[in-house]
Amino acid sequence: MGVALRDIVAEYKTPVSWGSLSGIAAVDANNALYQFLTIILQPDGTPLMDGRGRVTSHLSGILFRVSNFMEKGIRPVFVFDGKPAVLKQATVDERRKIRDTAGVKWQEAVDREDEAEAYKQARSATRVDTTIIESSKELLRLMGLPTVQAPGEGEAQASHMVAKGDARYVVSQDYDTLLFGAPNLVRNLTVSGKRKIRGRQITVNPERILLEDLLAGQKLTREQLIEIGILIGTDFNPGVEGVGAKTGLKIVQRGGFAAKLKEKIPEFDPAPVKEIFLHPEVTDGYTLEWNPPDIPGIKEMLCEGYAFSEERVEKAMETFCVKAGQKTLESWF
Repeated sequence: MGVALRDIVAEYKTPVSWGSLSGIAAVDANNALYQFLTIILQPDGTPLMDGRGRVTSHLSGILFRVSNFMEKGIRPVFVFDGKPAVLKQATVDERRKIRDTAGVKWQEAVDREDEAEAYKQARSATRVDTTIIESSKELLRLMGLPTVQAPGEGEAQASHMVAKGDARYVVSQDYDTLLFGAPNLVRNLTVSGKRKIRGRQITVNPERILLEDLLAGQKLTREQLIEIGILIGTDFNPGVEGVGAKTGLKIVQRGGFAAKLKEKIPEFDPAPVKEIFLHPEVTDGYTLEWNPPDIPGIKEMLCEGYAFSEERVEKAMETFCVKAGQKTLESWF
């Protein structure tokens, strides 16, 4: 998902310690839920589920990861996607086809007991549906955390909140956030720790990208960065065949953006895509308040509703409520 800018932003990624991340973090909620669903899996790729077959991987991710955030002084606000732009429909349709195909391949791999292939296909088949979103919002509410409903793209709304000074940084894996103008992007917060990637065990640590440093280092304006994204392909346009991040950078730096589009896709008008990134639909109608968690409500939802272990929930909430010797949640705030 997202625009493939990695090759031109890699040198502007800086490792960050957990201790430097305290404060309000605007979390790209749909992106975080997707990460939870693709990481918290059984060996054959089956997500965690309760006895009724309802997926619970996202709830486990929220409970334990958010508890870890709070313990480290991070106050997350989850920002949820609103209605997708009309220009995104082709991407939405294509992703649905990919998920459906992967779902079939996953079942075939499970049937032949090929765990490695099943795990791979399960990740590609992952979807964040309405049920997952609504149950996530309910758990966050019970945990006393604020959520924001974006009118459009959650990444755009989160970026807007950071630009306004209502949050310190955006939490997302996607580089689209930079195109939306996020001054400070922190990656790997929802996926940090030991991860098995392509059969190898690696450690994933948080990293920061400052938009100002990226633009200055590559001698770009933000609009030019968006042009590179358009050449590569975004959620709102398919891009130019054969153009990757490094090639796109060279084209834009020498002023060849318009000419390349005219040569390769003369019927395409980039203006509407630029408008989405430069002036996205966002709202200031939100309130950021962190309240004491409803412990009985959380237990009722997770333990009685989804068959979570009461002991594990209590342990997570103890971490959530008590930081380094503080005895009450009120003292945290």
